[in-house]
Formats: sequence, C-alpha cells, structure tokens
Amino acid sequence: MEALIPVINKLQDVFNTVGADIIQLPQIAVVGTQSSGKSSVLEALVGRDLLPRGTGVVTRRPLILQLVHVDPEDRRKTSEENGVDGEEWGKFLHTKNKVGYVSGITDEPIHLKIFSPHVVNLTLVDLPGITKVPVGDQPKDIEVQIKDLIVKHISNPNSIILAVTAANTDMATSEALKVAREVDPDGRRTLAVVTKLDLMDAGTDAMDVLMGRVIPVKLGLIGVVNRSQLDINNKKTVADAIRDEYAFLQKKYPSLASRNGTKYLARTLNRLLMHHIRDCLPELKTRINVLAAQYQSLLSSYGEPVEDQSSTLLQLITKFAAEYCHTIEGTAKYIETTELCGGARICYIFHETFGRTLESVDPLGGLTTIDVLTAIRNATGPRPALFVPEVSFELLVKRQVKRLEEPSLRCVELVHEEMQRIIQHCSNYSTQELLRFPKLHDAIVEVVTSLLRKRLPVTNEMVHNLVAIELAYINTKHPDFADACGLMNNNIEEGVGGDKSMLQTSNPGSPQRGHAVNLLDVPVPVSRKLSAREQRDCEVIERLIKSYFLIVRKNIQDSVPKAVMHFLVNHVKDSLQSELVGQLYKAGLLDDLLTESEDMAQRRNEAADMLKALQKASQVIAEIRETQMW
Repeated sequence: MEALIPVINKLQDVFNTVGADIIQLPQIAVVGTQSSGKSSVLEALVGRDLLPRGTGVVTRRPLILQLVHVDPEDRRKTSEENGVDGEEWGKFLHTKNKVGYVSGITDEPIHLKIFSPHVVNLTLVDLPGITKVPVGDQPKDIEVQIKDLIVKHISNPNSIILAVTAANTDMATSEALKVAREVDPDGRRTLAVVTKLDLMDAGTDAMDVLMGRVIPVKLGLIGVVNRSQLDINNKKTVADAIRDEYAFLQKKYPSLASRNGTKYLARTLNRLLMHHIRDCLPELKTRINVLAAQYQSLLSSYGEPVEDQSSTLLQLITKFAAEYCHTIEGTAKYIETTELCGGARICYIFHETFGRTLESVDPLGGLTTIDVLTAIRNATGPRPALFVPEVSFELLVKRQVKRLEEPSLRCVELVHEEMQRIIQHCSNYSTQELLRFPKLHDAIVEVVTSLLRKRLPVTNEMVHNLVAIELAYINTKHPDFADACGLMNNNIEEGVGGDKSMLQTSNPGSPQRGHAVNLLDVPVPVSRKLSAREQRDCEVIERLIKSYFLIVRKNIQDSVPKAVMHFLVNHVKDSLQSELVGQLYKAGLLDDLLTESEDMAQRRNEAADMLKALQKASQVIAEIRETQMW
C-alpha cells in the first residue's frame, strides 16, 4: 500500500500542469488558527527548517507538501539527477511570486516536494491560519477570505482534515475543530493535533484532552511539542527537538507517550492516508475516465485548427445541408425527444392540423336556406322556375369551395415556419462546429432563410391555383357525384308531378284579391313560410352542395400537402447545398467566414491540455497492481 501515496503525488503533478481542481484527490488538509503551530508540526514531519515563520498571517496561500521517502543508497543517484548536492533537497514546482497584494491571500497553491530517507510517504496541504481581526494593511474581509479558502479545501470529501489546536487554549473554543465540524459533522475524516503541550499553565495537564474526553474525534487525537522561537534562535535542530519531545512525553505522560509525538503522528498520517487513498481510488478512477470522455467530446466539437480554408468551408456547408435534409427525413443524428420537429412536425401539420381544420369546415357553413332560395330565383331570371337550375348550384358550391383556400395557405405558412425552425435545430444540435465560426453560421442562416423566402410565394401560388382549378370547372359527372345527381333527378320528377296541385294552392306570399298591389315592394322571403316546392328545391341544392363540397375537400386535403412537398420542402432539400455553395464558396469570403470566435482557440487549447492530463492520470492509475492496494 506504500505505493499508493506516490501515485497521488503523480496525479497532483499531472493536474498541476493544467491548473485544474476538477479532480478531488485524496489529501490531508492542515487547519488551525493563526500561529497555532501548524508550520512547526509540518517542519517536524519533514525534519528540517523550510517554512516561513513569524507573527500575523504567515501562510498566505495553500502549500501542497509532498514527502517522498527514498533509501539512503538511492538518494545519491536522485540528487545527482536533479543537480543538487546534499542529504535532502526540495523542489518547488509551478511557483508564482504574486499573491495579489502584500497582505492578501490567494487560492493558487505552491507545490513543494521533499525527498529524504527520514520521512514517510505523505501529502499534506498547509492552509492559511484562521484569523479574526485584520491588522495593518490586511483587507477588512481577511477573515472571510481565509475561511472560504479553508472550506474550499476541506469540503473535498476525499480529504482528511488535520485540525491543529494549541494545548494552552480552550479546546471547546477551537476554531480549527469548529470549521472542521462544519464540513465533517460526524468527525469521520478529522484528526486533531494538540501542539505546545509544554506551554500549559503550571499545575495543569492535557490528559483528558489526549484521552479524547473533552472533544471526541473519530480518527484520534495526538499531542506534540513544538520548538519555541528561542529554540529556533539558538539553532536547535528538528532532530534534537524530537528527542526532547520524546523525553517530555515520557516524563509528563508516560502512559500516553507511545501514542503521541511527532513520529507517531507521521506514522498515523501515513496509515490514514494510505487507507483513505485505497478507499477513494475506485471512484477516482471512474471520475477520471468520465471526464476524459467528456473532454474528448468537447474537443471534437471545437474541431481542429483550420489549415485548408476551402476544404473546411466546403465540409461545413455539406455537413449542414446533409443534417438539414436528415432532419426533414427523420434520420438526423440528434433526434429531439421533447417535441416534434423536422419532418415529423411537417407530417403532423399535413394530417393533423391541416386535415382537422378542413374537416371542421361545414359544407353549408355561412349558407342559409334563404340564400339558396334567392340563388335559385336569381338563376331563373324573369321566368318562374320549372326545374332546379344548375347555375344556382354552381354559384353556391363555388362560394363554399372558396372557403378552403384560407386553411390551405395557412398550411403552407406552418410548414415554412417549421423549415425555419430546422435551421436553428441544426445549428444547436447537429453541427456544433459552426459555433466556431459565427460569421459563417450567420451567413448560412441568411442563405437558407432567403431560399425559403423565395419558395414561399411560389408555393402559395400553386395552392391558390389548386383551389382555382376546383372553382374553374364544376364536374357534375364526377364518379363520386353520380349518386347525388340521381337524387337530384328523382326530386325533379317528383316536382313535375306535383306542379298541378301547387298551381291550385294559393301562395301565402301573393297579394290577396281585392287588395291594391305596390309594384315597388320587394318580396321578403323570410316574411313568409316556404312552399313545399321551395323547400324541396332548397333541400336538393343543399344535398348537392354538400356532396360536391366533400369531393373537393378530399381533393384539396390530398393535393395541398403534395404541392407543399414538391414546391417547398423537396425543392429546398434538392437545391440547398448548391445554393449554399453558390452563395458562400467564394475565395473572397473565406477569410471572413472562417474567422473563429475570440475565445475558441483558447478553449480548444485548454480542453486539449485537460484531456492530455486526464489521459496521463488514467495511465498512472492503470499502472497500480491490485496487490499494491492491500
């Protein structure tokens, strides 16, 4: 299991190159109040002086400390390879000198790797000390800045929290344990360290604290003794400090000496981190593979840098035209699942919207019995009608057929709108490469919109002609109209047989004998009751109108979708690519059309770097043998 910690170190090095924190690696985050002795604890673990000291906020950015154990016989070779002489050496990686302003903090970490035969494999993150009151030129919100930075690191569910608290303060008011409990209320990943055991008030000890009776912590509580500032001034080494610490613990806490001290802390952290890495590794591997697939897809959508402009332009135009046609045909790569689109919506318009609209048109709508009777009378002129005139039938049926034109033109409009929507659908889902070139995208939209706009009046004219054709010739010999004609003839014969009786019956609408007649009076049909002959004539005409109207409606319902498909949909499909090539594939437009958006190149480079880092991380994890995890 010792091999697991170097694996995490490698992963940290990999992701440091891209400056990304999307992967939450297992680590130990060190938290404590300002000047609580955090840096002293880290130096004791390292075994040498290497961290800044002082009053106030000393640590002003996260310090990722990687301790790598090397054998004494190997360390000389490693030292020679790195060009450094000495028993131990450090490498600062990816370090930047600015933190915004002199007393502020930043969340950009410093990475420090220590190789030594005197350390255990360990990775820790030293965070700025918690402070309450800004001093000097510190920003007024320094407390909030530091807390946000600490919470950001310890919120990582894969991190172990090392909460450092001085023994000469009240554990119940420990800020480190308080902030740790905010993100780890159960204390399952919190280890407490009590520093400065030798500085407690006379007559007191930390026995209850070290036994876990004051503040219980799941991972345990370990006490250590730090070097004082006087010790540092007197050049007291870390090794001497550890020996004095051991002697102090044996004298003051003999029963607990074996479970406290810097060496025990180092072994405990090593063990905890190894087990924690082992538990997190399967999920970490899955996370890296998922992100690698996502960034591969993202990079593919950004496309390759343009080398051959002519080829790229032609490829994008061809792909857009193909995707547009595929969307109409229902074979598009990206199929909408929330609503109908493309050819499916056009089909819905033809057979649901348009079909139901035509079926809802009443054959006799807007036509009253008085209108029918008036048309019959007007068709006979000055002579009384002996038979039902065909002219009245044609006049009335044309009036009704004309009502089919408006829903037919509306059908054309709906299909035109849907073909406009397909443009946006292809831009958003099917050809994301176009987003790289905003000007090309706008130009393609303009060309397709213009093509649709040109086909709209042609299609409308054809639909108008379809209705005009039906109005131009009323075919009473239509096979489906034969039964209705037979009905009309039967009624005519019945009418002839009943004329004699009708002639002997007084007309309720005629003036009575003995009354003066005003020739200027216009007869008002509605003021009297229709005779049996008039009722029969009206019924005959209405039946004929209804029968013929249904024939025409059936023809229109069948022919309008065909006309729209031929003059609009299929014409656009067939001529779209040639139209785009003719309008856009010109040498003078290449540079302008293939100008990428300002941030596209940067996003492509960032995605490529991240993908490379993820692939490298996946390779690092794949090298772990199953036996190394146990």
